Amino acid sequence: QVQLVQSGGGLVQAGGSLSVSCAASGHTFSSTVMGWFRQAPGKEREFVAAIAGRSGATDYIDRVKGRFTISRDNAKNTVYLQMNSLIPDDTAVYYCEADSGHLGGLIATQGYLYNYWGQGTQVTVSS
Repeated sequence: QVQLVQSGGGLVQAGGSLSVSCAASGHTFSSTVMGWFRQAPGKEREFVAAIAGRSGATDYIDRVKGRFTISRDNAKNTVYLQMNSLIPDDTAVYYCEADSGHLGGLIATQGYLYNYWGQGTQVTVSS
């Protein structure tokens, strides 16, 4: 049984930092794509960042480039998202996602292409 268990997040003032992590079990994700989506109240879920397993290639939405950093530890089947210089618009529930390998190491920004999802973690940035 595949599980993605998230931790981290919380409440921070604008300009502060938070991190979220996602530990996967039940499958070897070292060669797959893992990453993060987020969903703000009243908005659709959107791609935030992802990282390929073997190449380490990354992709980010423009709004977080230079502020967020995604990384992974394949030995631990864990992906991390370090969020710096947070702004109120970053407030959302953040979801970890992973594919089963069918993406062939190519990063996808469409949520429906991922097989597995974490439970969601609230990140709140106050102004």
